[in-house]
Amino acid sequence: MHNHFSNEVDGQLKFYQDYLPLVDNTLKIDDILTDYTDGIVNGNLIEFKVVINDINTVLFQAIKYLSARRIKGKEIPKNILLVSLTNEKIYVFDSQDYLTHIEKVYFGGASVKTSGFSSGNPLAVLEYGQNQLDEDRLIKLLRSKQYTKINIDENCIVGWAERFYRENKGAKKSDFIGDHTGKVKIIGEIRKPEKLKEFINPYIGETNAQFHYLMDKLNDTLQKKNLGAFYTPEPYVQKSLELVRQAIKRVPEGNDYIILDRCAGTGNLEKLMSDEELSHCVLSTVEYYEYKVLLELLGDKVRNIIPPTEKEDTFNMGLVRGADALSEEYINNEIIQNYINDPKLTIILYENPPYAETTSIEHQKAGSGKSSSAWKKSFLVNEMKKEVRGPATNDLGNIFIWSAFKYYLRQPTDSYIVYSPVKYWKAQHLVNQKFLGGFAFNRKHFHTNIDAMIMCALWSNEEFFQECLALEAYNIDKQGRIIREDNLNIEKTYSKYSECYYDKRNDSNDRFDGIHTGLNGLEPEGQKLRIKPRYNKNIIGYLVADSVGFDNPDAKSSLLIAGRYNGNGFFLRSDNFLEKLPMFAASRYITYNRHWTQRANIMKSADGAERFNKAVSSNKIEQDLLKILLFTTLETQNHMRSLYGSDGRFYRNELSLDNSNGDTLATVNLAKLKQGSKETDLFEQWGKVLTEAKKTKNYNSKLTYSVYQIIDELNTSEKDENDKTIYNYPELNGHLNTLKTKVKEYYNSEIVPFLFEYEFLK
Repeated sequence: MHNHFSNEVDGQLKFYQDYLPLVDNTLKIDDILTDYTDGIVNGNLIEFKVVINDINTVLFQAIKYLSARRIKGKEIPKNILLVSLTNEKIYVFDSQDYLTHIEKVYFGGASVKTSGFSSGNPLAVLEYGQNQLDEDRLIKLLRSKQYTKINIDENCIVGWAERFYRENKGAKKSDFIGDHTGKVKIIGEIRKPEKLKEFINPYIGETNAQFHYLMDKLNDTLQKKNLGAFYTPEPYVQKSLELVRQAIKRVPEGNDYIILDRCAGTGNLEKLMSDEELSHCVLSTVEYYEYKVLLELLGDKVRNIIPPTEKEDTFNMGLVRGADALSEEYINNEIIQNYINDPKLTIILYENPPYAETTSIEHQKAGSGKSSSAWKKSFLVNEMKKEVRGPATNDLGNIFIWSAFKYYLRQPTDSYIVYSPVKYWKAQHLVNQKFLGGFAFNRKHFHTNIDAMIMCALWSNEEFFQECLALEAYNIDKQGRIIREDNLNIEKTYSKYSECYYDKRNDSNDRFDGIHTGLNGLEPEGQKLRIKPRYNKNIIGYLVADSVGFDNPDAKSSLLIAGRYNGNGFFLRSDNFLEKLPMFAASRYITYNRHWTQRANIMKSADGAERFNKAVSSNKIEQDLLKILLFTTLETQNHMRSLYGSDGRFYRNELSLDNSNGDTLATVNLAKLKQGSKETDLFEQWGKVLTEAKKTKNYNSKLTYSVYQIIDELNTSEKDENDKTIYNYPELNGHLNTLKTKVKEYYNSEIVPFLFEYEFLK
């Protein structure tokens, strides 16, 4: 008797309810639904169909799933089970027989473009619904834990590297890709599998040259943070070579020249050069396995690689002795000094310096800020700190940029072509030399996950003051083609919010027995407290608008009911809060403007402070400030919430539109707002949200709610068996989603122009 299922999900659920308890009674459906498959049970990939009418297309779909798993560094189940639910048949295939197909890369969904594939005969066809012997064979298959070993190649090595480092804490790059060549013969996991021996075949390549453009991705986690190296995509290399050739044209007649790249990696920046250009290159890289590949690929084509050959002591804990560009030894290298001291030689530096900030959230999350920042103790950092103050020395890339002009560029016709976020020029003013041209590139294509602008600039070694740089902007499409976008003008910033706008007043009525809050607006537990808790009836909150850039914007900007435990902000008081809110509004810019040309380009500044303060005094911008207040009350990153503090006080949210318990400071002030259709629309949408919020189980009539507090405490949800979020109050959730959309539109149309006009954004 055949089963009749209207859809795959019902049949799949019935199958697992019947058989999972017989395979492993601890397994839950959530445990086996992974990577968009219908299920991975031990050494089996299972694909369900209501009825299978075409074995080839269903098998090909399963093969695509296995291909994706290989790329991610996940084991490949030996058995492929194709389940035809209606007639209760399972077609069994061995994934080993289809390894050549599994080791291809497929694009698009697994269920599309599956026609044209031809399979062999199944190893078995199990009629599990009619034959008890077949059902017994099925259970044995589901219990089996056998896997097909895959071959490592450039498509999957990153996934397997990440898995290896994740499962083997403290493992180094040499432990994973070490080879037989060179003076140091550490045989890595890919060549002699031990930890992964059940899942991968030994890699037979003698060297790692096949992976040259992925070497930055193969660093272990700690080394990634310490080296900060990023791959440079080929279309951008082609563009930056235009700047190199422009620099070569500047070489005085009769001069020789070198192209020095102190962080060459495996030679990505040089790979498209002509033989003539390569013959002028002097290259080095501090990472040992990159150095070996660099020697193999370019050793016979360039003028110098530092060091020229590998010695017995070249390998130094995964690094290259003598190739650390941050060391005094490197600067004093005889080859380097010979070039620097030659008056008839022009120096062109051409680099994509490593990028790492010790204050980044990645370091903090990994708990490795100090251990992954060995470079902070280097010779160049210590020398730079003698001349440069402030956070500029926290950025590894800045050390390269500063030292280029300090130690290497001597003549006016010397040049520096450098890839780096624009902050070094825009906000930190590290370079005051003449800009001869440059490009804006999308950092996402540099083996990162961030849509952000990175500048590739050509600098002449001539002092020259510029307020603005004009850049040609280029993105890369999905086909790898370079795409021209609108030109960008980059303007310098000079002053910070904390210098000009933070309220640093002390009030004689301030008491230091209040509470602290965390980023979520609640009192924190177990956090190190960096500020004194302050209470005063005129304190309505605590505002943080930290950093000039937009890295980690939700950590760098906060609006809370009381002092944030780690500080970096100021107490917001009732007598002048309105003029302080533009800082909070500006800090939300990148949340609503995510185009790659915005992040790392647009920055926060207080350069318009004088004009702004005059406008405040003359009441010229009252309506603009009220619009910003309206935005602030509805912005979800405003984490002010009403609560009963551990100090015994009740903290009411005064920047809320909820007047259920009487007017708030916000509603009193917003009574003066001249409402247009956009403002009326926002008030009406808020009314719908509040109406539905009051119907929820957790609603507390004594509290004054913000949008954030409603989302966090009242808009409750659960997960269903497929891990899908099911909201308990869909009407409330729907109104909140609509409000978020309207707030974004209002912000960009009504708030952003004001922020640029008064240079809160620049």
